Amino acid sequence: MTYYFPGRMGIAATQEDYGLRAHLAGSGTTEMLSGPGRTASVCPMLLPQNTQATLYDGFITAGGKEYRLRIQLPPSRELKSARIDCDWRLQLVLQDKQDIFKQEQTSSQQSSVGPPPQYFTKLVQEIDKLGWDRLAYIDPSFKSLQVQCRDACQREHILTINLHNQYPQMTPTCTADLPGKVNFKWSQQDSLQGVLHQFEKALAQYQDFWDNMKELDKSTWVLEPEKPSYKDTVRRIALGNNASVQITVDPAHPRMLPECRFLGADHVINPIKQSLNANLHCWDPRQTLLPNLQNVLAVDFPSPANSSKEDFNMACSICYAYRLGEEIPDRACDDPRCSRPFHTTCLIEWLRALPSTRMSFNVIFGECPYCSKPITVKMTAAR
Repeated sequence: MTYYFPGRMGIAATQEDYGLRAHLAGSGTTEMLSGPGRTASVCPMLLPQNTQATLYDGFITAGGKEYRLRIQLPPSRELKSARIDCDWRLQLVLQDKQDIFKQEQTSSQQSSVGPPPQYFTKLVQEIDKLGWDRLAYIDPSFKSLQVQCRDACQREHILTINLHNQYPQMTPTCTADLPGKVNFKWSQQDSLQGVLHQFEKALAQYQDFWDNMKELDKSTWVLEPEKPSYKDTVRRIALGNNASVQITVDPAHPRMLPECRFLGADHVINPIKQSLNANLHCWDPRQTLLPNLQNVLAVDFPSPANSSKEDFNMACSICYAYRLGEEIPDRACDDPRCSRPFHTTCLIEWLRALPSTRMSFNVIFGECPYCSKPITVKMTAAR
C-alpha cells in the first residue's frame, strides 16, 4: 500500500508536501477497508464514493485532530496496491510511525501463517499415545491444550501446553498450578508424553506440602485466600478477637517453621508473639504444620467443628464492608475496650484527612475513628 501526501487536497502542493512516500501496509486502514460497514464503524466520516467501494473520501481523526483522507483501491481491491492521499499535516503525524506499521505488517503476516500439515499429523499421533481421555481441552487451532493428571493422593491437576507453529522444533510453553517453578527440558526428539512425565515428577515433590495445607484448610478458618489453589503458599488463619496470623510456607520444606505475620490489636497479638519466641525450641519437623503451630503459639485455632466463619468476618468499621477488593480488615484499635477492625487502606485514607494526624517515615500516627485512642498504621502495609 502506498501513501501519498498532497499538501492541501486539490490545492497546488509544494515540493515539500510530496516529500514522504512510504509503504505502510498493516496499519489500521487495512481493517477499515474490509467493507463499508466496517469502515463506517471505525471511521464514520470516511465514506465510499462509488458502488464498488473502491474509492473512499472524507476525514479521519488522529491525535484528537481531523485530517482529510482519500483512498483509491484497484479493481482487485488489493490493499497492497491502494493509493492514499492525505493532508500534509497527517504526513507529519505518520512519518515517525513507519517502523511501527512495518512491524505490525510483519507480525500480521506471521500470525496469519498456520502450522504445516505435518504439525497436525504429529500432534494427533502424540495425543493418541497420551490418551484422548487425558485431554481436558484443546482449542480449535490445535495450538493450546490442557492435559489432566492425578497425583499420588488423587488430586487432579491441569497442565496447559501452548505449541508453536514450528513444533516440535520450537519448545512448547507449559504452565501449571504449582507452588514452584518447573523447568521443562525439551529437545526436538521429545514429545507431549515426555512433558507429562516431567510434570508428574514435579507433582511428586509437593505431596507433603499439599497434605499440610489441606490439613490447615480443613481444621482452621482460613480468611485468605478465599479459595486456596494448589499454587498458594500463604494462609491467613483466624485466631479470634479480630486477630489472625498469616503464614508463608516453603513448599520444598513444608514442615519447617513458616514465616509468621500477626495481624490485630497489640493487646491480642503481643502475648502470642511472646509465646512464639519462647517456644521456638518446641518445633518438631516430624510433625505437620497444624500441631506445631498450635504448640509454639500456645493457641487452639478456631475450627469449623466449634465455630462459624461469620464469627471472624468482621466488617471494616470505616467502610462497613468485609472485603475491599482483595483486602480484608487487617488492622484493629489497640484499646481492649474498642478493638474495632479496619482495612489498612481505609484507615490510611481516614487518618490522612485529619489535621491532627502526623507522619514519621512510613508510619502514620493518629486517633481511632471510634474511641479517639492513639492508633498507628504503616504505609508499606497498604495494598
